Amino acid sequence: MITILNDDFSQLNSFLHEKSFSKIFILVDENTHEYCLPVLLGNMETDLGFEILEIEAGEEMKNIQTANQLWEILTEMQADRKALVINLGGGVITDMGGFIASTYKRGVQFINIPTTLLSMCDASIGGKTGIDLMHYKNMVGTFAFPEQIFIYPKFLKTLPFKELRSGFAEMLKHGLIADKAHWDSLIQIHKLDVETVVPHIQTSMDIKQDVVEKDFHEKNIRKTLNFGHTIGHSVESLCLSQGNPILHGEAVAMGMICEAHLANLEDLITEEDATFIIENIKRYYPYLDISDFTDESITELLLNDKKNSDSKINFSLLTGIGSCTYDYQCSQENILKSLEFYRKLDTV
Repeated sequence: MITILNDDFSQLNSFLHEKSFSKIFILVDENTHEYCLPVLLGNMETDLGFEILEIEAGEEMKNIQTANQLWEILTEMQADRKALVINLGGGVITDMGGFIASTYKRGVQFINIPTTLLSMCDASIGGKTGIDLMHYKNMVGTFAFPEQIFIYPKFLKTLPFKELRSGFAEMLKHGLIADKAHWDSLIQIHKLDVETVVPHIQTSMDIKQDVVEKDFHEKNIRKTLNFGHTIGHSVESLCLSQGNPILHGEAVAMGMICEAHLANLEDLITEEDATFIIENIKRYYPYLDISDFTDESITELLLNDKKNSDSKINFSLLTGIGSCTYDYQCSQENILKSLEFYRKLDTV
């Protein structure tokens, strides 16, 4: 269940009072520790003991070493199966926290309190948890629903602009794959800020939740949520491997541009629609320099994408603005053409 919190966090407190948890463990990074944890603790009413677990911010920390450290801390603090893990943070925190909770002692309960736009409208919803392996995104993980998701929109005021823009990419994706009216509303936003974005969060959450409810284990329609992520994840992984990490939404925006062009090359959408989509995404996102990445390095990562089958790259591609197909296999020639198309945008 997703709940929008009142300023007094009354819904969270009711949840804590109704359950019989033994202890609370709150997972944060240094940013949410400073900006969000004081708000949570100032409003949380419980007699239960709690411990703060802090990890460094960033995708670089979403790995098995960090997970192992957290499992060891939970063990040393004698966390039992009645413990509650509260994940207070963005996508890395909700991915990592959900993963360690769903695997520790074969599963303890957890809730997500997302603090970024990306985690509010996408990453914290849907029951996917995971960590990266080597340089591959989310290669190890579980399907595990949080007990609750509590959204406090005022946390968005703590974000730098780049983080807000990163989350907006997932909102654009939701409109493109499932709801043309949502897309049309979003591209009317000329100044991206908390006030202009918040009114649209509920629609994005509803789209994500609806897709997940239809296909929790990602056997069919849930795969449409991967639009922009096949190429986007590969570039995000390459940036991470070179010690120059980019935000997830920046990679997704780049991926959506490539994959919109790819959909046109595959005759799934018209050139007019592809151009309209690409030009609107470019309004919000600066060019991402991929000149150092060869076609071979990107293709190698594409071939290891977890969505693939029979050693073939499976894409989720638009069939129109507001509709999407999945498990679509493109020609290698067109994949490379889409990458070359993006590289040339830097010269336009």
